Amino acid sequence: MNAPAPTTATTLAPVASDGALAGVRWALARDLRLAFRSRAELGVQLLFYVIVVTLFPLATTPERNLLSTMGPGVLWVASLLASLLSLPRLFATDHADGTLEQIALSPYALEALVSGKIAAHWLTTGLPVVLLAPMLGLQYYMDGESLTVLAAGLLIGTPILSLLGAIGAALTLGLKGGGGLLALLILPLYVPVLIFGAGAVDAVRAGLGATANLSLLGAGLALAVVGAPFAAAAAVRIALD
Repeated sequence: MNAPAPTTATTLAPVASDGALAGVRWALARDLRLAFRSRAELGVQLLFYVIVVTLFPLATTPERNLLSTMGPGVLWVASLLASLLSLPRLFATDHADGTLEQIALSPYALEALVSGKIAAHWLTTGLPVVLLAPMLGLQYYMDGESLTVLAAGLLIGTPILSLLGAIGAALTLGLKGGGGLLALLILPLYVPVLIFGAGAVDAVRAGLGATANLSLLGAGLALAVVGAPFAAAAAVRIALD
């Protein structure tokens, strides 16, 4: 009777043939499959985002000018919280069942695999927020130009939330009560993204244009794309040692 094949890293990821990009694709496809198998969790995050955004107009004055002023900030804070809600599971599930150790031993670079997991996180949490934001912004009497800038800012800014969040998720991997510590570590790093994202809409309302704020968000995204996967991969290695 033949012995069952051992579960090794090579069974989790085929041998790399085209470098880091193959590792990104493999991790991205794997995490997307897992995410869509647990669609209820995705629905909870989106429902949380919608509820938070919707409650503010109900809890404050219906005065049109006030709502249009506070709307960008509310939408950005809600997107930040929705992103934070799913971050603890970015590595923790794979770490709990031992899969993360086998992934780390795969032929692919760990940085590439982490990049794929971050991309999957953004596609399942950040992109839906970007698509929903203009519709939810109508509750705050935001005009068409403001909604366009809001969506553009979220499109640039929400990947930064996933990239920075991955570093925090890796640093708190395996720690008891890591969810609370993750929030304490990451929320201060989110503040510049929140300021420039909401500030872009405020600048348009003031007639100054959103180019400066969106450019700063773009620069932050470029830095995060370059540095965050390496920092998160290094933290994962430390957690696995």
